[in-house]
Amino acid sequence: MQNTLPDGVELARLVQQGKASPTELLEDAISRANTLNPSLNAIIHRLDEQAHTRATKMSGQEAPEDATLWGVPFLTKDLTVMTEGDPYHAGNVALRDSDYRAEHTTHLATMFKRLGLVNFGRTNTPEFGLTVTTEPVSYGPSKNPWNLEYSTGGSSGGSAAAVAAGIVPIAHANDGGGSIRIPASECGLVGLKPSRGRVSFGPKLGESWAGAAIDGVLTRTIRDTARVLDGVSYPWPGDPYWAPLPKLSFEEELSMSPGQLRIGVVTDSPWGPIHQDCIDAVQKTALLLQDLGHVVENDSPGPLFDDELFHHFRIAMAANEALSAQKLSEAIGRSFGREDMEGDTRALIELGRTYTATEYIASIQWFHSYTRRMAEWWSKFDVLLTPVIAEPPPKLGELRDPELGTKRIRELLLFTVQFNVSGQPAISLPMHTSSNGLPVGVQLVAAMHQESSLLRLSHQLESASSWHNRKPPLYAA
Repeated sequence: MQNTLPDGVELARLVQQGKASPTELLEDAISRANTLNPSLNAIIHRLDEQAHTRATKMSGQEAPEDATLWGVPFLTKDLTVMTEGDPYHAGNVALRDSDYRAEHTTHLATMFKRLGLVNFGRTNTPEFGLTVTTEPVSYGPSKNPWNLEYSTGGSSGGSAAAVAAGIVPIAHANDGGGSIRIPASECGLVGLKPSRGRVSFGPKLGESWAGAAIDGVLTRTIRDTARVLDGVSYPWPGDPYWAPLPKLSFEEELSMSPGQLRIGVVTDSPWGPIHQDCIDAVQKTALLLQDLGHVVENDSPGPLFDDELFHHFRIAMAANEALSAQKLSEAIGRSFGREDMEGDTRALIELGRTYTATEYIASIQWFHSYTRRMAEWWSKFDVLLTPVIAEPPPKLGELRDPELGTKRIRELLLFTVQFNVSGQPAISLPMHTSSNGLPVGVQLVAAMHQESSLLRLSHQLESASSWHNRKPPLYAA
């Protein structure tokens, strides 16, 4: 990759060959964070001391066979993934002011550690991950390294800013309605939302947002995404969903040709207009796919824009967040007051408390029916190509406007939530640049559990494009 820092796979190779040590890699990453984070506000909790202890210990050891990213610096989003004793504030003022710390370590954090990743901080997120811009009252906005006046997306915006600026090659993210794919699109990164059941929420949770949410990472290369996915795809006893493992590892799949695929394309929506830059991104990608030998048609699933989608999604999200807020208030030993949550968060949680069990179950059953209706289209097609969001990155403040923010968010979210509800794998790729120089991603969606097909195609596009040569103005030396 010209003019950019090595990706995680390359850094691990350097360690394996004795050309770098985990301690040296960590010190370099910390130096980059010290230089860049004051401008970006991407990392909100620093864990330098414990990371140094871990890296020093690792520097004197041989990497275990399954530690395929041994010594690679890493960051975790301050949401969902927990490490016992470390801060966990989820973008919330009350948790911040209580200095709340995680009481247990989640399975995914253990998987990241087993891969050999060295976590030295936690990244900024909107309150409870409930919106698509990272501008929480608790920690302030994360800023886009392509232009500091613009949003990084959300809810994994802190992680996206850190990876895009070259602080780390890989950072944890999660996605309940687009929160991996949207930051990837707005910051020029690779962002895979895995299939439902691919990554465990253990040990205490079985699912999040009625199965709509899933964890993953943000990276700059497909091979980093594939290697991490191999390392975290371990179902745990008691998980309500299990995604079958591929015959080959996801990374090995990258050496395989995707074959000739039938790809459907959609660039418009009855829900609202699509910005020309986003249309151009999809059309440009469609032409490249044709040049690569794929069959590309203007076609999309019939239920893609079902008008009932957001009604049922809101019920599932609000009811789940009402319970989450209750559990967190119990954890800090007091109820959340009016000043302890942002207004839109409080309104959502209060709404969640009004729904009956019957209404909630009805929405879950609607989810299941919707998933089956969506799946029918993939019996005839292999992949769907869409915009990620309906516009290029918005300016900071636009989506937080008390009068227009909710309307603006709804105008953007035309293509991502559907695949959280259906549980299908979907990836954002940095295929385009807007007229004012900001990244614009495209989304590829495969059938359930077909990450392998999605990654093979994404790797083919990566090889045929130049995204790996692009870097933002604010980038590590």
